[in-house]
Amino acid sequence: MRLGIVGGGVGGMMTALYQAAKGMPITLYERSELMGGRLAYETDGGAYRIDRGPTIVLLPDMLKSRLMEAGIPEERIPLVPLDLMYRIHYADGTVLTKYRDKERMEEELERLHPGEGKAFRRYMADMEPRFIEARQAFLERAFLRKRDFFTPRNLRLLGRMQVFKSASRLADYYFRTEKAADAFSLQTLYVGGLPFGTPSLYSFIPYAEHADGIWYWKGGYGALAGLLEEKVRAAGVDVRTGEEGSVKQIVTGTGRVSGLVTEDGVYHKHEAVVYNGDFPGLHRLLDRTETDIPIRKFKPSSGCVLIYLGCSTRWGHGRKAVSGPGAEGQTGRTATDWSVTVHQYFLPRSLRASLRRIASTGRPPAEREEIPAYYIFNPCAVDPEAAPAGESVLYVLIPMPVACDGERSGNAGVEWKQAAEQLADRVLADAEERAFPGLRESIRWKSVRSPADGAAEGWHGGGAFGIAPTLNQSGVFRPQIVPYPVRGLYSVGASVHPGGGIPIVMQGARLLADQLEREWPQ
Repeated sequence: MRLGIVGGGVGGMMTALYQAAKGMPITLYERSELMGGRLAYETDGGAYRIDRGPTIVLLPDMLKSRLMEAGIPEERIPLVPLDLMYRIHYADGTVLTKYRDKERMEEELERLHPGEGKAFRRYMADMEPRFIEARQAFLERAFLRKRDFFTPRNLRLLGRMQVFKSASRLADYYFRTEKAADAFSLQTLYVGGLPFGTPSLYSFIPYAEHADGIWYWKGGYGALAGLLEEKVRAAGVDVRTGEEGSVKQIVTGTGRVSGLVTEDGVYHKHEAVVYNGDFPGLHRLLDRTETDIPIRKFKPSSGCVLIYLGCSTRWGHGRKAVSGPGAEGQTGRTATDWSVTVHQYFLPRSLRASLRRIASTGRPPAEREEIPAYYIFNPCAVDPEAAPAGESVLYVLIPMPVACDGERSGNAGVEWKQAAEQLADRVLADAEERAFPGLRESIRWKSVRSPADGAAEGWHGGGAFGIAPTLNQSGVFRPQIVPYPVRGLYSVGASVHPGGGIPIVMQGARLLADQLEREWPQ
């Protein structure tokens, strides 16, 4: 059997490694010159380089297990634990520090909100058995038939997980204050979902942060793309990039795949093809008169405005910490230097109200409106070699839900280049005031990306995370590794079950490898 893989993202490369180990002849087609998809670096071409997409490493055991299965030795997986996982800056000046250590986290919540420490203990105790069972029931299984999902056991588990609630409503069940509840539901933003629109099934993310920790890939997560490409090429996979790797059509007939055609008009024979991309893009490659496949519309995930910076300052190192609201003056504890933290979140007066407004209008906030929530990644806090000595690279992400039907590019009516630049200026001024003194003056390189840039690269609707993790796009309702009744047609990636996030996409590649073994035994 000759396997063709359309797309050189994490799912495509992991699939190639799994199948190459079995001696299967494989050709991988990637229309970009670079492999890795969203897992990549943004660079000025010189001194500055920073992760372009994912920055937060979760589920380290799953990540290492999948990589080692694919032939990558543990010594080439340079994970660094972050005991101080991140800080959340609230609009009133209070700051919540998230610790992996559960006792320390309980103390921190009690410090800010008496009584919420006990709520955290109850939350973790309740979530642990649910997460363990849900991981086996949902993350480690494909659902090619609906009856495989709707078993009595799974239905009871979904009931215990209160999947009918949103992530924010589940957090409200445990925590009295909106601030604490936000701290245990904003993580749906990691996979492009809004806390109030994403089912509580995804509450495994904040639980996993404290159960398994947040980690940093030394050199940046983007280094993983290069490592995977190196291994794919060394495994003998025929890798084609650029025009030669741009696929125009997947050829089917009599209910099976026969090959594919690249943009240069060349036909390539394959008995099986794996599509690794935002799943809605698969429709454009199929002749639906042959396959009789109905078009399903998918809601895109949130988009984002991304700001990449190279700065002449390295904040925090060797500096005395400064006290402020929520620090020494309010709590009686010595403040730490916030800018040294790798991950930080900056919230508006009400995270939920802000996200609802953006979601309902589908537009970035106007100049007179409140600055929305944003996240800052500062790798030099843990990796001094991430930038030249005494300098920094920073990554700022501003969630921008994309209001479109999934067929158009970006938010209808938004002039994104101008809107993104204006929003970036406002956010950088706010970050300078709240945690990064002298930020704007120190900038030596800046790159800004918007949902329109993502749409131009083929991201569904301009969304940054594939299709949205809504209830009717999760589990059995999400596209599966065998998406249609077409022999030899498969799919993998963030828009395919089990979902987004680098370890989860790798888990999807593992499920696909098992399926290919069943259908095409060597």
